[in-house]
Amino acid sequence: MLDLEVVPERSLGNEQWEFTLGMPLAQAVAILQKHCRIIKNVQVLYSEQSPLSHDLILNLTQDGIKLLFDAFNQRLKVIEVYDLTKVKLKYCGVHFNSQAIAPTIEQIDQSFGATHPGVYNSAEQLFHLNFRGLSFSFQLDSWAETPKYEPNFAHGLASLQIPHGATVKRMYIYNGNSLQDTKAPLMPLSCFLGNVYAENVDVLRDGTGPSGLRLRLLTAGCGPGLLADAKMRVFERCVYFGDSCQDVLSTLGSPHKVFYKSEDKMKIHSPSPHKQVPSKCNDYFFNYFTLGVDILFDANTHKVKKFVLHTNYPGHYNFNIYHRCEFKIPLAVKRESADSQTETCTTYSKWDSIQDLLGHPVEKPVVLHRSSSPNNTNPFGSTFCFGLQRMIFEVMQNNHIASVTLYGPARPSSQLRTSDLPQ
Repeated sequence: MLDLEVVPERSLGNEQWEFTLGMPLAQAVAILQKHCRIIKNVQVLYSEQSPLSHDLILNLTQDGIKLLFDAFNQRLKVIEVYDLTKVKLKYCGVHFNSQAIAPTIEQIDQSFGATHPGVYNSAEQLFHLNFRGLSFSFQLDSWAETPKYEPNFAHGLASLQIPHGATVKRMYIYNGNSLQDTKAPLMPLSCFLGNVYAENVDVLRDGTGPSGLRLRLLTAGCGPGLLADAKMRVFERCVYFGDSCQDVLSTLGSPHKVFYKSEDKMKIHSPSPHKQVPSKCNDYFFNYFTLGVDILFDANTHKVKKFVLHTNYPGHYNFNIYHRCEFKIPLAVKRESADSQTETCTTYSKWDSIQDLLGHPVEKPVVLHRSSSPNNTNPFGSTFCFGLQRMIFEVMQNNHIASVTLYGPARPSSQLRTSDLPQ
């Protein structure tokens, strides 16, 4: 049985690990993977058809704990303990829930002190006792006298005294004063762990298509001193097609991983006559997982030739490998009555809405079916790749965008730019 410390408006954890409000989904999953021998039977709950309409939930069924992540920013919003018989809980080092201590209203009052009177919800038959960043729900279905607690006020809720002997049914840790109005806080400094995160990514555009990325980056100050003295730093960086790998390293820092392409499965769709000729050397990716961005370099020139932006929707083959990239992409839209206008596509745009903006359907897609090996199956099914304005939109079966691949302008093979020549 887990023995966990409750910190209102902040966290639930022990000396080895801690689930902190504002923590990215990937970090919580990493904790569960690291301690898989202790924390078992974890469920991932999400809406397959409308993933933005419901919170993303990690359900620790063996321990009676749910971690609720905001559907948009994918940071931890609420920690719910829904079965207090499966876990030990303490506050300031003193237990208020264990096999020997029942979490009664008297015990909660002794451990946490005075607060406002309880609020009764007749629809749920629950009393809610609220502290800042912490709520307890008490079940009343065992009381024959429940109707006498029915509120007489027009609002449907009344402030009343909780009956003696009532025990906690659920506990919630959240940010702010109201569980109903709470939002996931900004990522705590303790969660940066030396990484750089992207607050948003703007796709830069010239007359023909994408020209590069402008990234607004966040990191914890890494100067001398303790973490308590650290502050969040915000800065902007730009990366363009044709930048060398040294340019990218100096702009964004080292990637989390470098991946060398062994094959190009989309090569068969190229009109080039030499498309079946194997390359003597392989292009390579810089994978920036916390930015949600991949950058592909040409094997010969070592210059940027492709960007890949990941949305990290649940139900996609690459889910939880990348953090969500909050991108904005300008699309050139031609109107019959006016010159071409610019509309914006975001991480949360659906493919149908993009086609509506364009005013016409895009050509038939290429069907992409991912699997880790020829003998494995992909439980999430195929995705569809649509080409548009030097971009490829990978669209999931629920109409959400899984990734966007940006291509640089075509370069004549017989010409060399001055910047390509050795210095």
